[in-house]
Amino acid sequence: MERQIVESVQQWLRDVVVGLNLCPFARKPLRAGQIRYKVSDTRDDEALMAELLEEMQLLDSTSAEELETTLLIVPHHLQDFADFNQFLELAEWLIERHDYSGIYQLASFHPDYQFAGTRPEDEENLTNRAPYPILHLLREASVERLLGNYPDPESIPANNIRRVGGLTAEQKRQLFPYLFARDR
Repeated sequence: MERQIVESVQQWLRDVVVGLNLCPFARKPLRAGQIRYKVSDTRDDEALMAELLEEMQLLDSTSAEELETTLLIVPHHLQDFADFNQFLELAEWLIERHDYSGIYQLASFHPDYQFAGTRPEDEENLTNRAPYPILHLLREASVERLLGNYPDPESIPANNIRRVGGLTAEQKRQLFPYLFARDR
């Protein structure tokens, strides 16, 4: 089961994140094998917080050349997006509490991801929709370096919205099968 979960996340990363160029910085660590895929078996916030801290500590003890980033995949917990969104506040608190502010940055993905001020069906939400809830730990130094070398990084979100907005219904079904496999 864990292998299938990781494979579905890897496919999403290849086909959606890199394939649509939603994150222009993801291609290199994907190709170099510098992404850790950690599947969490937890079903409660406290245990998930402990796992998130362990992943930050692992990044601490591993060079960026070996491990650039971690995707903590949460298939059995935080299925409701409101619960997931609330958990993100705890995760940010954890980062601050352990003096990881400015060291690690948290990005988040969820099958029902919804940006503030949008409706669930708005296409822009597709940019952060993944097969499972995912807590993505990024190295702040790497993000800053990449953004400094990228022309017009402020245009990335608008470009992403245009990309997903330009997808046909069939392309959406192919790229986001998990969104169409369940009752929505």
